[in-house]
Amino acid sequence: MLAYLSLAASMALVGSYVGLSKLLVLVFPIFLLAWLRFGIAAVAMVGWVRRSPSEAALSTHDRALLFFESFFGNFLFSICMLFGVAMSSALAAGVIMAGIPAAVALMSRAFLKERISKRVMAGIACAVAGIALVSFSKSADATSNSSLLGNLLLLAAVLCEASYVVMGKKLTGNVSPKRISALINLWGLLLVTPFGLWQALSFDFDAVPAGSWWLLGFYSIAASMVTVWLWMTGLKHVPASRAGVFTVLLPVSAAAVGVLFLGERFSAAQAGAFALALAGVVLATWPARAPAAR
Repeated sequence: MLAYLSLAASMALVGSYVGLSKLLVLVFPIFLLAWLRFGIAAVAMVGWVRRSPSEAALSTHDRALLFFESFFGNFLFSICMLFGVAMSSALAAGVIMAGIPAAVALMSRAFLKERISKRVMAGIACAVAGIALVSFSKSADATSNSSLLGNLLLLAAVLCEASYVVMGKKLTGNVSPKRISALINLWGLLLVTPFGLWQALSFDFDAVPAGSWWLLGFYSIAASMVTVWLWMTGLKHVPASRAGVFTVLLPVSAAAVGVLFLGERFSAAQAGAFALALAGVVLATWPARAPAAR
């Protein structure tokens, strides 16, 4: 249950900053925003980098996984998500990212050889049905303000997040959640630094309002530190395909932020879609009935 709560809290927090990032991309250029995020989090997690005495040294395989975990889950996900949200809406981002559970299930089956139970498949089907409900509703199309390129970038973010879940499952067997969080953040900082510096040279930092700096601080700590630690802590005890179902809380919280803070409209079709998403979480995580004693 604690693992489930960690996974749920992680994805709910991710969804909140996906929605709020709509406000940040109006103030900061995309690469500069990503660079500041990784830099602030690197300072906050400096104590998490060192290996604990009980932890084995990193193997070549673990080092490669850490790089690709950061490349897909931090660097590419952040870039695709931020550009996609800038061209779209928080609500549309939530709808598209509800496809993460299906992507995770397929990847965990292909790369981790995990068996996917019927109830987990039913949960994934609920998430996919929710996407279809919103995608084909006229009311969603009328209010999404989305571009095709923005939607494609958000779809790429879905694939990046699914890769992040599957690779994270492999890493949690050998590396502590805190150290994974710190190391993949450092890789993200290294990857985005050339682009961030390029945009920083022509950016007027004095023009940024105080509220945006506070929001940036929340975004940095939530995105790079808290959510990753929570996710890796839960993922250590839960199969990747089942953990993937919790990613439906990402679009739910992103949509909630869009409606409550960004003034976006919430239609009946979208309400039905997110009800299906939550039903999927219940189906996938409800305790199995113990076999009757003979």
